[in-house]
Order: sequence, then C-alpha cells, then structure tokens
Amino acid sequence: MSILEANTALRSLLDQHISMLAEKEHISAETIRAGIENGTMVLLGNPSHGNVLPTLVGQPAGVKVNANIGTSPLKNSVACEMRKLQVAEQAGADTVMDLSIAGDLDAIRREMLSQTRLPLGTVPMYSVAQRYLDADRDPAEMDPEELFEEIEKQAGQGVDFITVHCGLTRRGAELATDGSRLLGIVSRGGSILARWMLRNNKENPLLTGFDRLIDICRRHNVTFSLGDGLRPGAGHDAGDAAQYEEVMVLGQLSKRALAAGAQCMIEGPGHVPFNQVRSQIQTIKRMTNNAPLYVLGPLTIDSCPGYDHIAGAIGGAIAVEAGVDFLCYLTPAEHLTLPTMDDVHAGVVASRIAAQAGEVALGRAAALEREEGISRARKDLDWDAMKKYALDAPKIDERRGEHKDEEECAMCGKFCAVKMLREDPMGKI
Repeated sequence: MSILEANTALRSLLDQHISMLAEKEHISAETIRAGIENGTMVLLGNPSHGNVLPTLVGQPAGVKVNANIGTSPLKNSVACEMRKLQVAEQAGADTVMDLSIAGDLDAIRREMLSQTRLPLGTVPMYSVAQRYLDADRDPAEMDPEELFEEIEKQAGQGVDFITVHCGLTRRGAELATDGSRLLGIVSRGGSILARWMLRNNKENPLLTGFDRLIDICRRHNVTFSLGDGLRPGAGHDAGDAAQYEEVMVLGQLSKRALAAGAQCMIEGPGHVPFNQVRSQIQTIKRMTNNAPLYVLGPLTIDSCPGYDHIAGAIGGAIAVEAGVDFLCYLTPAEHLTLPTMDDVHAGVVASRIAAQAGEVALGRAAALEREEGISRARKDLDWDAMKKYALDAPKIDERRGEHKDEEECAMCGKFCAVKMLREDPMGKI
C-alpha cells in the first residue's frame, strides 16, 4: 500500500492544495505526488492546525528555512517569543519550531499554533523532561509511557512535525560517551535519552516503540523529523562512529515509516569542517534513502560565537548544492543566549541567503530569475525593482536612509559606474 493510500489525512491535504503547491514550487503535480510516494518529499500540515499553510519539503521543491524560538529557564517571556514568531514570518521563514523549556509549555504551544499558519515543529521530549527537572528529579526516572502520551497530545493539538531521537541506540550512546569525542553529545533531547538508556541499562524506547509512533503520526499527518541526537557538536567529531551509527538506524527507520504510511525527514549534522560538508551530505542522503534532509548549519568552524549564523550560512550553501532540502537557521546568539528579535531576523535572512546561493549553483529557474532581476534593476538604478528581487527588501530603504531620494547609492554618488557609461545628450562616450 502506498503512503497516499495509507495516510488519508495526507491524501486529503495534498488533493486540496496540489495546484497551489505546483505553482508555488515551479514543479508539476506529478513530480510532487511521485516525491511524496517515494519518500523524497514531505508535505507538512496537520489537519488539527487550523488554517495551516501546507509546505512542501524536498528538492526539487524550493529549499525551506526553519526558525527556532522558545523560552528557557533563564529567559522566559512568552510575549517576547510571540513577537519573535511574527519577526520570523516577516523575515521569510517557512516553518517555526517551538523549543520552549520553561513556563506553561502547553499554553505556549497552543498560542503559537493559533498565531501562525506556518507549520510548527516541537521536541516532545522537552515537555516530559521539564516536569522532572522542575521537580528536581532526574529525567532518567522517566516512564517511557509519558513520552508516548506527550506525543499523542501534541499531535492532537495540531503540531505539524516533531523531532524524535529514534535512531539513538544504546550502542550509539556508549560510542558518544566513551571519551573519544571532543564534545560528547550536544543535542538536548539526545543527551536526555542517552542518560536514560545508560542509567536504566535499556534500549531507546522511541526505537523499540517506533511502530506505535508511526500510528500516531500517520493518523494526524505529523511528519517525523528523525533527530540527530549524536550530531557532531565540534568539527573534530564530524563523521565519527557515533554519528554514523545513528545515521544507519535512521535510514532503516525512514523505510519503515514510509512503508507504513508516515512521512519522514532526517535531521543532519551540526558542526562539519568546510571540506567535509559535501561528502557528509551525500553520504547521509544515500544512507537514508534520499529522504528530505534537515540540517542545522552545518557550521563550518567552531570559533565564531556571536557570528555562528555566518558560519552556518557558509555550510548551508554548500549543503544545499549537495542535496539538502531544509535549513534550520542559526542566529548570532547561538551557543550564547536566546536570540533577540533582531537575531531572529538576521538568522532567517542568513539561511535564506544560503538557500539562494545553493539553488543558484543548482541552476534552479526561480533562483536565477531573482539574480537576473536584481541585476537588471541595478543597471537601471531602479530601487523599487531592486526591492522586488531582494531577499530582505526593507533593508534597502533602511540603509539608504537620508540618501533615499538620490538616484545613485551613497557609496559612489557622482562617481557612479553605471551612470558614467550611460548614453548622454552629446552621444555615447
């Protein structure tokens, strides 16, 4: 049975929006259906998320950008996170993830679902772990049944995709904590699960209970984002045994999910040196059956706190050209604190720049049209047309400021190279 036969919620969503998706993505309806059937594309959209904007992830559809927001125990302002949600949308994010770990997580999640049409992702493990940590208890005491109940609840609330670290095995946890890694496990969800497995001497309940997860996600058309709990948190650790132990399991799980009618994305590496990005992406795609790949960065260097969105955009551009389908933004606040509104905007735009650079390299028509359009506008000194094609149009007016009524930019003025060689009343120079 095909995924569209097994997943009635997905089939209904696709039938209703196929024309819109084909027009938006500049690909045929047949290409979209084939991609969903073979698992190389997913259509994000839970019917319980009212008025959700169905969003296609998977090349040759356009590369999508996700923005992470959410509270923390040290910075907990729900109103601030809701403003960040608006900023992310305005900056051009395609999806948002609520990574809140402080406050009333149910209320925050419901508010976000009501405030945005963008597909919303979560990490259900955070909600379970919060209950233990807030009570000064060890999350290794967690009853796995609580995790399955949390996932069922969030699916019913309308969450569109969930990060679940199903591929993190007990063996993988041991490999990542045997001292061979420079930075160990940097995934929050991955570290909680690893602690649970090592303390209880048991296998990952999300792995042993994967068929149960499939049933929940298929009924609600919640897309699996199979988490990279053992992603490298330092370039030194990229491509080690722990990372690829998990990737191998993710490949097996993605096949099982597709065969049973559930949609699945794969989460990819974090810190990967520039010269390894392409080979990592191609290897992960091959090992996971070309399922849509969702990456954080990758960050090509570790030594730029305050500028990680730049390191991530460099890696993201290479990754897109190598086959990545979905970029999770990084902001200037990464590794330091929660992002501000300005950080959220900068992070979304940096990832959109990475996506554009990768798609230009791939020769995608829409990306090339944007490049040619802004170049023509620059030749004509047509600032309104430049804004039409710019990735961050408001930035043009913001930076031109006091010189906005001038035809030339303030860098060149009368030295404008474009005007210097224009035809004048006396004839061409």
